[in-house]
Amino acid sequence: MAVSLLILTDFFQAANRALDYATNLALPLRARLVLLHVRRDSVLDPEMFTGRLSNLSQQAINLALNHVAQDFPVPVVAEIGHGQVSFAVADAVSRHHPALIVLGRPDESSVPDELVQTTSLDILRTSPYPMLVVPHTVVRGTLPRRVLLAVDGEAFSLGEHAGTVRQLFTALGAELTVLYVAPAGPNAEAEAAAALVTVQQTGLTVGLPAAQVRAVASDHPAEGILKTAKAADFDMVMVIARPRSFLGKLFHRSVTAQVLLHSTLPVLVVPATE
Repeated sequence: MAVSLLILTDFFQAANRALDYATNLALPLRARLVLLHVRRDSVLDPEMFTGRLSNLSQQAINLALNHVAQDFPVPVVAEIGHGQVSFAVADAVSRHHPALIVLGRPDESSVPDELVQTTSLDILRTSPYPMLVVPHTVVRGTLPRRVLLAVDGEAFSLGEHAGTVRQLFTALGAELTVLYVAPAGPNAEAEAAAALVTVQQTGLTVGLPAAQVRAVASDHPAEGILKTAKAADFDMVMVIARPRSFLGKLFHRSVTAQVLLHSTLPVLVVPATE
């Protein structure tokens, strides 16, 4: 089966930036794009009343999808889903088995984190799957090869997703830097080296250049990750989402959520199996 990337599109700027980014990724992967537009036409959808949803007619959506799908350098399939985005995505995932779900992160800088109900968080709860979240400020450029992989030092397994992520990194010729953030202490370097070993044990580094490791002292892991994940040094940041965090009611306080909401780099979120 050909590799697919599932792209959510609402035809706004953030989605268009994510589509450009995914198209760039699809070339070395020799992947096809599956464009999914979800008509959030349920009266129970909380954003029906915020003015943030596309109110295009079915005919206009068809025309827009057909226009977007033209003149792509990779094969494209376009689909329309209905209802809540997370359930429409779960249905598309079950049929297309994409390597990644890709979506744009709009500008929500004026909204408190506690009030942000982002699509990415909803999808993680409903159908945990490797997901690439592209900030609205990111423009299509060179392929992302410098990847910052943030880990907490605990052992983890990615299950079936390990092969998918390794395939992506291999196609990109990625250079991994493992980031370990912890309060300052005499054992920080040893703990960072141990964190690198946990990553190597997942199989992610097989066939890649030797991974580097970096230790950062901070009492707040998300803050340490965000300060390190700068465009001058890295192209993408990867975080491991543990079920105990993204299934919790206070997920917006988790490290994964904070990085998703505030990173200036694209964020690859891969759910761990526990």
